[in-house]
Amino acid sequence: MNITRENIDALNAVVKVDIAKEDYSDKVEKILSDYRKSANIPGFRKGHVPMSLVKKQYGKAVLVDEVNKLLQDAIGKYLVEEKLDVLGNPLPKPQDDLDWDADAFSFEFELGLAPEFDVKLKGKKAITHYNIVADDKMIDNQVEHIQKQYGKLVSQTEVTKDSEITGKFSNEEEGIENVATITLDKLKGKTNPKKFIGAKVGDVIKLKTKGLFNDDHDLMTFLKVSHDDAHGLDVKVNFEVSEINERELADLDQELFDKLFGPKAVTSVTELKDKIKEDSEKQFAQQGDQKLLNDVTEYLLESTSFDLPVEFLQKWMQTAGEEPMTEEQAKEEYEKSEKSMRYQLIEGKLITDHNLQVQFEELKAYAMEMIKGQMAQFGQLNPSEKELEDIAARIMSNQDEVKRLSEQLMSQKLLNLYKTEANIKTKEITYDDFVKEFYS
Repeated sequence: MNITRENIDALNAVVKVDIAKEDYSDKVEKILSDYRKSANIPGFRKGHVPMSLVKKQYGKAVLVDEVNKLLQDAIGKYLVEEKLDVLGNPLPKPQDDLDWDADAFSFEFELGLAPEFDVKLKGKKAITHYNIVADDKMIDNQVEHIQKQYGKLVSQTEVTKDSEITGKFSNEEEGIENVATITLDKLKGKTNPKKFIGAKVGDVIKLKTKGLFNDDHDLMTFLKVSHDDAHGLDVKVNFEVSEINERELADLDQELFDKLFGPKAVTSVTELKDKIKEDSEKQFAQQGDQKLLNDVTEYLLESTSFDLPVEFLQKWMQTAGEEPMTEEQAKEEYEKSEKSMRYQLIEGKLITDHNLQVQFEELKAYAMEMIKGQMAQFGQLNPSEKELEDIAARIMSNQDEVKRLSEQLMSQKLLNLYKTEANIKTKEITYDDFVKEFYS
């Protein structure tokens, strides 16, 4: 067998594989001999079928199968030995005139080669890493929310601004009929809440769904309409009041603190607020890190320039999926996925250049830490090392879980790399301002 390569340009090559009779003949003969021993052909005893008949019936199929196996094995080894970094898979060039009755065969494969490029992590313009903090207003709101959550309901005769109102939303024509409990702070503007003030059990309040709630998604919760229907829904609904309550706030005492955090973990309102701040900012840190990851990704895509073997990749996409694509479909799919392909190459370059491979022991430690955190959420604060190792072993016996955890750990390694090597500046921001700036 002989393999040669012709480089068309920096991103495209053609590999030619020449297969001689001696490369496959012994294997084909052995398989046909095994067929002869077990073949059931009318007119012949088992194991006594003439080899000429076996070759006539099975020879071509066995030959084609063995040559294809040889090809796949040879191409795979060649790419490894030559250290070729290819995109997609080698594409066989069409050979309509291939003569399977010949002794020797030649096959050609198109290769799409990965581009060579450098990644510059430290740009001129600093990327902001947001340190999201819980301010006093947010902490006070959270304390009040806890007091409401653990407080008790007191029945009222009429609606006030702090009431919890239970009733039925209805519109017969639109098929809306749902019982819900709402508070007036959910309603948009000043007019809608005013319609409820002073209402009594049995009263029917007429409303319009357009501009009813501060968040249109609340229509899904309170009216039980679909996500698509909730956006832009503009119909009249009735709300018939069936129950009016006021929530009496729970006392900020040791009994409440113990319910929330366990015995004596928190012993004062100051400690409660400190705990809320600490827990909130742990969660906010994840959002700040994700924003940094997104921003660095965009910077890397904009600042790292290289060409791709576009024509090859579009051709490869036509046959790579479960369903074949037309040329036009492949072109469209390429345009959708080009950005992610580019980032995968950039990420791969960073992983190689900075030796960021995930090792088994650190993956196991990462899994155990994740399990420990999850158990703490359910009150299991001091699991034994053996318990953690046993659960981690079960998780890591699942390949899908290992892949998911590996990706999470690699993402963390890349984040740490960006924090130390990229041009990063830190900015403190409240959670409300962060949401307004990036999600409103």
